[in-house]
Amino acid sequence: MVRRKDRRRPWYRTRAYRLARTALIVAVLATLVRCGGHAPTAPDQAGQAGAPRPLPRSPATTLRVPSLKIDAPVVGMRLGADGHLGTPPLDKPKLVGWYQDGPTPGEKGTAVAVGHRDTLTGPAVFAALAQVARGSHIEARRADGRTAVYTVDRVKVFDKSTFPDKEVYGPSRRPELRVLTCGGLFNRKTGYTSNVVVFAHLTATR
Repeated sequence: MVRRKDRRRPWYRTRAYRLARTALIVAVLATLVRCGGHAPTAPDQAGQAGAPRPLPRSPATTLRVPSLKIDAPVVGMRLGADGHLGTPPLDKPKLVGWYQDGPTPGEKGTAVAVGHRDTLTGPAVFAALAQVARGSHIEARRADGRTAVYTVDRVKVFDKSTFPDKEVYGPSRRPELRVLTCGGLFNRKTGYTSNVVVFAHLTATR
């Protein structure tokens, strides 16, 4: 009769080791999926891969969202007497307003651009803004001829009565962009009930 050996299996053949190895592989793959959803960032000014260097100050002149076929001129906007950022004139629905006292395209901090969803004459520049997909590019051309390219991180719709100012307009250590327009339901007396906000960060300059 053949007797079964009592010698233990090597550690690398044990069930506990196989389970631990599988868990580690799954964790690594999950990290790669979370971090790999965007296209690689363009090289910075020094030719090294990674986040581009912030640009010096220069006003915005044009805003493009290629995926939505938006290519619009930009006008500088300031805060009104009520402390709210103004919007472009209603008779110029294709204009984009850029908060000119904040960061310019590619500058460090949170830049803000606004535009109408529609006017009395029909759809305006940001009629389809809520449809922009995560990973899409937003290109802001500057007065000095350079272009700041932002990548969309997320799109949110906030009720105007509970609008999170800090989340939307709060400071950032890197160059970021917020693009806003109206959303939600429309009331003839009070206007739209919500705001569409696109959150994006700088991923290339050219």
